[in-house]
Amino acid sequence: MEYLHTMVRVRNVEASLKFFCGALGLVETRRAENPAGRFTLIFLAAPGDVEHAKATRSKELELTYNWDDEEYTGGRNFGHLAYRVDNIYETCSHIEAAGYTVHRPPRDGRMAFVKSPDGISVELLQKGDALAPAEPWVSKPNVGTW
Repeated sequence: MEYLHTMVRVRNVEASLKFFCGALGLVETRRAENPAGRFTLIFLAAPGDVEHAKATRSKELELTYNWDDEEYTGGRNFGHLAYRVDNIYETCSHIEAAGYTVHRPPRDGRMAFVKSPDGISVELLQKGDALAPAEPWVSKPNVGTW
């Protein structure tokens, strides 16, 4: 068995790419338009997985955009995506600077949660050992659901 990808449906391609690529730093590896099925598939990979994803078409996040308007609910029911990051504090600072909320701040120097524009929870985990607790993160409360 081999992990291939996780698919999430998105309502706005531009807003989703701004979040996943601009704030989280994922890289678009390929895109497929299907006029007959009226959908677009956009595949993203973490920077450290780009070459692997391009060669094997695995370890990717698939964003599915259905051209016909449809309301999606229950993003929290999906669970979450998880990415390991080199420095959780720098990553969360970058996400906040990009205009997004860190719903569960990395108070422990190890784990944080953010949400995409479509309400998909994204877990961020510190690579290696947890970083020493640091401000402003130690004092930040949880916001909403994550």
